[in-house]
Amino acid sequence: MNKLKLRSLIERFLIEDIGEQDVTTDMIFPDSTAGKIVFLAKEKGIFCGEEIMRTGFRILNDQISIELFVKDGEPIDVGQKLAIISGDISSLLKGERVILNLVQRMSGIATLTQKAVKTLNSSYTRICDTRKTTPGLRMIEKYAVRCGGGYNHRFGLYDGVMIKDNHISFAGSIQRAVTLVRENIGHMVKIEVETESEEQVLEAVEAGADIIMFDNRTPQEIKKMIQLVPNHIITEASGGIQLSNLASYRDTGVHYISLGFLTHSYKALDISVKVELQNDERELVASI
Repeated sequence: MNKLKLRSLIERFLIEDIGEQDVTTDMIFPDSTAGKIVFLAKEKGIFCGEEIMRTGFRILNDQISIELFVKDGEPIDVGQKLAIISGDISSLLKGERVILNLVQRMSGIATLTQKAVKTLNSSYTRICDTRKTTPGLRMIEKYAVRCGGGYNHRFGLYDGVMIKDNHISFAGSIQRAVTLVRENIGHMVKIEVETESEEQVLEAVEAGADIIMFDNRTPQEIKKMIQLVPNHIITEASGGIQLSNLASYRDTGVHYISLGFLTHSYKALDISVKVELQNDERELVASI
């Protein structure tokens, strides 16, 4: 992830949450007091969020100590201690919710992505994401996909040409749309064309597309359509593919399967933050 962009993102999120001040924390802890909090896993999954923790807490206080026991992309189990954060209590309390929210969501995406990769169980076809991300969170959500074993599709409208059905309708044909793009972009930019029929596949091949997507096609339809595509053209399947039918696309021969649900229908992984007490404090709490 781009660390400058990440810092800017988290700063905005913290400002949104803290506003002028944390009226609860600032009233209880007006002076600097040291403490510790621990991040604990409450369900199994794939962890993602190292830089979120490091960057987030140190924005609030650069003296905070961060001890991580797990790396991005590693499996975690119920009850596992993920990190201990030590430092000024006020900073810990002000940052914990925003940082926890992000870590839970990123870990949820990484967990779902790995489940998709294992469900497909292919050494040839790669799982990738889409632009169906949460506005403002695309960079970190796509990073989480990679931590789960997936790959990234284009990050935005700026880094790859994707001629979809509406582009084709307005342009009049695939050939005209591809020709217009070729006349106006540099040689480093690839052109992908979305197709829905054998006729469109043939037209995209003739037009010189670099990537051909089979949109909302069944595995059987894709097996037929892919025979029309020369080996040098990258192929992709997308649309109507869920975990429940993902395995049926294993033998279609496509290079990529793009899944929107990885970033729009994930469940945040259950992680909690608790105060880490010293031994004498634990004994006191137990006796009360």
